[in-house]
This record gives sequence, C-alpha cells and structure tokens, in this order.
Amino acid sequence: MPDSRIFLVPLLLLAQAALVLWAAGQERPPAPPALSGFPAELGGWGQLREDPIAADVATELGADQSLSRTYVNSATGSAAGVFVAWFRSQRAGTTQPHSPKVCLPAAGWTPLVTGEVTIDTAAGRITVNRYVVTNGGQRDVVLYWYQSRSRVIAGEWEAKLWLMAEALRDRRTDTALVRVVVASAVGGDEFATGVASGFVRSLYPLLRDALPR
Repeated sequence: MPDSRIFLVPLLLLAQAALVLWAAGQERPPAPPALSGFPAELGGWGQLREDPIAADVATELGADQSLSRTYVNSATGSAAGVFVAWFRSQRAGTTQPHSPKVCLPAAGWTPLVTGEVTIDTAAGRITVNRYVVTNGGQRDVVLYWYQSRSRVIAGEWEAKLWLMAEALRDRRTDTALVRVVVASAVGGDEFATGVASGFVRSLYPLLRDALPR
C-alpha cells in the first residue's frame, strides 16, 4: 500500500503556497528589526568579530535582515558563532529560510548526529535542533531553530504549519532562522553542546526582544 505521506507532502506544500498567496493581499508585515545594532555584550559573552556574508550567498539567501558574528565567553575563552536570517514576508514561498538540513550538506558538511536539545532560558524553555557535522578535518556542533512572532520552532514541517496559522490569524508571515555553531575540536561534542547551549541562554532573551512580536 502506498505511503500516505507521499501524497500529503505535496498537498501540504500546495496548501501553504495557496494560503500565503491569498493572505498576501492583506498582509501586515512588521518593521524590520535593527539587527546591526544587536548588543555586543550578551551576559558573559563579548563580540569578537563580525563575519560578513559573501554577496552571492546573501543574494541566494534573500533575507531582509541578517546577523553574523562570533562571540567569546570572557570566563572560559570558548567561542560561538551566531547567524540570524530574518524574512519580513514569505509570500507564496518565494522568500523562506533555507533549511540547514539542505544547506549544510550542500556546503560540504556531513551530518553525523541529528536530534533536538531543550534549553532553559530566562525567557522560557525552548527546544532546538542539534546537529553534529564534519567537513574535512573540522567538526562542529550546530544548534538551530525557526523563530516566528511568538514561538521557537525546531521542525521544518511544524514551521510550515505555524506559517499557515499565523498568515490567517495575524496576516503576518515573518520569521527568522537562528543558527549557533561551536567547534568540537576542544572537549568533544558534549562539551561543545554545553557551550552552545550556554550561549543560547544568553542570546535568546535578547533576540526574542529584538525581533518583531
């Protein structure tokens, strides 16, 4: 018997595109966040550098606002890279976050471990994706999630369902892809996961307030 998901996936994509297109005429996109002015100090983390996005990558990404930086923990010296891509509208699916599940392998990274991790922050408990990836001799832990108006979403399909709900209810389709990367070279994967989670604890409350709500 055919797997029903074979038929449900294209139907969901068509429904999403039709609904978002229908809502586009009445959409009320929020004002863009000032990500360039995001704090250089996040708790015990300080900005080490900006990590500029190449022009061709930025064009392919299609984000309306982005943030790409490396921060260092003043107490431990651990480094964490953060990338945020914010999209003001996802009308008809033409401008949407590129899933790291696709982008990382396309960039030469091989996923070794996939799953989720739950992190308690001052702004609430969030569940995010956790990837362990390698590329040549480099090995990283990647935490990423989708952040919409009022929630953090780990799953791609869950993000699509909430997109449809918020297009109907709020006449908004803005969202952000948030990615945190920590190298596993020192201390191994579990240590790097702890470092990344600690950075997210400092990052998330400020990022939640910076993005439109």
